[in-house]
Amino acid sequence: MAHEKTAELAQQLKALHEAPEILRVVNVWDAISAKTVAALSETKAIATAGHSIAATYGYEDGGMPLDTALAGVKVIADAVDLPVTADLDDGYEDPAETIRRAIALGVVGANVEDRLRPFGEAVARVKAITSAAEAEGVAFQLNARTDAIAKAGDRPIQESIEDAIARGRAFLDAGAALVFVPGALSREVVEPLVEGLGRGKLSVIGAPGALSAGEMQELGVARISYGPFTQRVALHALQELAVDLYGTGVVPSDTPALN
Repeated sequence: MAHEKTAELAQQLKALHEAPEILRVVNVWDAISAKTVAALSETKAIATAGHSIAATYGYEDGGMPLDTALAGVKVIADAVDLPVTADLDDGYEDPAETIRRAIALGVVGANVEDRLRPFGEAVARVKAITSAAEAEGVAFQLNARTDAIAKAGDRPIQESIEDAIARGRAFLDAGAALVFVPGALSREVVEPLVEGLGRGKLSVIGAPGALSAGEMQELGVARISYGPFTQRVALHALQELAVDLYGTGVVPSDTPALN
């Protein structure tokens, strides 16, 4: 069984998902990015970015070994006292065991991708995760991801929306807390997804060009995250600073002092 603190954090994340206000999670990738975000009063939960953690360790997105992924997540979970929801790719070879190991680290939620596996197989993997979490005594918040839109190729968008709804409903029936649908950026896509899945059940990514968080909340979206974009912004700022240092060679005067 999971540690009592982990069970309490899981309940906190569950309440955040079920609240009428949209939950915004700013994705982090290491201890210092986690602490920086956690220090803000607006931060209610911490989400890891698998793509960003992989990049930190020198891997392509989706190519990071499980042990490395969990080590990266542990660093973040150990750095904060807030609920941590982790990006765990597709759950790896044994998604139930992956989740058991994540819970042992204090993780109380996860994104797990279906990668457009056959419908029955995808649902079975979700059920394996939720059953494993239940056995650990944790209200684990599975943010079950479907790539029905993001990896649909040339398929008509309406077919992709219908596929996302069918998969999402099955994932919810199998015990998932939310359905994560990357690629749901516009009102024309978000509205039918919310109608098909129910208000408070859709999770999206705030990619460039997406609706605002306020608009997403109005439409009934439960959660918005930002994936690898947070790290990309940070690295762009680092690169711009490096350009300045190669020029003037002076750190800007408005640089925050060390704590």
